[in-house]
Amino acid sequence: MKQDLFALDSANWPALLLNDQGTIRAASQGAKGVLGATVEGASFRSFWLDPLPFEQALAKWQRGSAVHGLLAVRTPNGPASFQAVVCPQQGVTAERQILLQLLPEPKAAAEAHSPHDAHAQKQKLDCALQLSRTVALDFNNALTSILGHTSLILSKMEAGHPWRSSLGEIEKSAEKAAEIAHDLAAFSRNDKETQSQPAGNLNDLLRRTVDIFRSQSPVEWSLDFELKLYAAHFDEAKLQQAITKVLENAVQALPGRGSIKVVTRNIDVEESLHDGSARLGPGSYVKVLVADDGIGITPEALPRIFEPFFTTKKNPPHRGLGLAWVYGIVTNHGGSVTVSSNPGRGTNVSLYLPAVRKFVKDRALKDDDLTGTETILMIDDEDLLLTMGQMVLSSFGYQVLTANSGAKGLELFNQHAGEIDLVITDMVMPQMSGREVVERLRQTAPDVKIICSSGFVRTAGANEDESYLQKPFTSQDLLRKVKQTLANSESAA
Repeated sequence: MKQDLFALDSANWPALLLNDQGTIRAASQGAKGVLGATVEGASFRSFWLDPLPFEQALAKWQRGSAVHGLLAVRTPNGPASFQAVVCPQQGVTAERQILLQLLPEPKAAAEAHSPHDAHAQKQKLDCALQLSRTVALDFNNALTSILGHTSLILSKMEAGHPWRSSLGEIEKSAEKAAEIAHDLAAFSRNDKETQSQPAGNLNDLLRRTVDIFRSQSPVEWSLDFELKLYAAHFDEAKLQQAITKVLENAVQALPGRGSIKVVTRNIDVEESLHDGSARLGPGSYVKVLVADDGIGITPEALPRIFEPFFTTKKNPPHRGLGLAWVYGIVTNHGGSVTVSSNPGRGTNVSLYLPAVRKFVKDRALKDDDLTGTETILMIDDEDLLLTMGQMVLSSFGYQVLTANSGAKGLELFNQHAGEIDLVITDMVMPQMSGREVVERLRQTAPDVKIICSSGFVRTAGANEDESYLQKPFTSQDLLRKVKQTLANSESAA
């Protein structure tokens, strides 16, 4: 529950977290503005004015119905109707939960493209984004332990060991689950990743990603790259996933051989600029255009392409987050996405990322030597992660101290003043959060090196003296990040 309450508390869109009895466990600031400031702890039944009996609606929501339709509720200003979007959570925590999003009542079809409805569409996306965030966090700690222990055992195991193959399959399955968790975490829009990531060259990333597709499909590829492309701050793994999804959709839209063009351009905006659904404020941007000459998207489907799990494919092998996932990743980076299409002639997908007017080559990370002798304090409220971290780090020569709470971590740090070279702290913990731990450490030891670890995407305003380690992570991820931070090879991850 702690991640759910933490994530929902400050949201300004109307949303409620209900338990399986219909009791309001948490309410966003937007919901409190609609229903009243003291809604938490009350039964949603007390606000119910809908013709459908409350028990039937609750049962329907628990079965996974995503949209309730118009819902009549009691508010301090009298009866009101909302479009209800329901995101059930089952089997993720011990207590089943329901995230209920209240959107403005839909307007007439003539107003379908009004700014008001655009805002309502954004709120509907935010509902799924929020659910994805909380689900991802529940998986991250367990996956980090599985991946960490497995990769450590494999690194120490002889090549011909009879269990090596089975452990390899476990690692592959865990990595696949981690990809899903990463997809969901990347879909969150509460945090912005822009300036907290190293500056990189998108041309290099695009070229490598296109090369993967060249070997897999008969498509005719055309690359038109800006020679001196502005540098952009981005998480390479996440952005490559987003670009891969865009290219995958383009390939699937081609009935035969077809062609796909990938273009990059520097964009300088002096005044606000609108490109379809993209809204760009003044500043510099890198534009990535992926244009195909495939079947295109119908006018009826085009307004829905950013909806989670929406697809135009018949009998798809699986329903993923689709372009909504791309939307989440790009907007996390402070960017925008716009799509235009001409049925029968093709589709253009444009990604805009904030940029700086300088050219930066990709930095190659070397894993020549991951050993060390420094003393590390690891703070996390999950004991299985402390066990994994201690095993991995100590096996590579580090001295490791562990604490399962922020308060104990500070106590240990004070007891070993002058001995600790690095602190690794989880950011979401009960009683004392990781952010509070960091702030207190900065007061007593302003120069201490810190790695912040969480399943949340990192905020752009985070202290650049802190490195960041995204959960779930492997033992190699942990060791590389420790080595980089201790060597001051980067100021932020």
